Amino acid sequence: MTPNPETIERLRALLAQITTLTTTNEIHWERQLNSAHRYARWNNNLLILGPDAPTDEKEIPRYLFITPFDSPDCIEVGSDDAELGAAVLALVRAVEAQTRNQKPVDPFGVTQELLHRLTH
Repeated sequence: MTPNPETIERLRALLAQITTLTTTNEIHWERQLNSAHRYARWNNNLLILGPDAPTDEKEIPRYLFITPFDSPDCIEVGSDDAELGAAVLALVRAVEAQTRNQKPVDPFGVTQELLHRLTH
């Protein structure tokens, strides 16, 4: 199904907002250990950007996957999309700049903070 022009513009605005929040460090992206993705949490949503590959490898398609934590609904936008691909690539560049020197983390690792939240 091809989105209508209004939906495309809303998605474009959403991608621009996420990119801006990334460049201003209001959205903090993580490099996931043993994964080809970056992920972030924002407004009770999980953002997944992938795959993790150098930005100069232009032939590799990229995607942004967004899903609410409290719903099975999701949105996926790819860099091969004629209308929104450039916005996805702009986000890829912003996330790469933010996470370039970051050590990968295990988002499913058991931490003292998690244990404290679960037991108190």
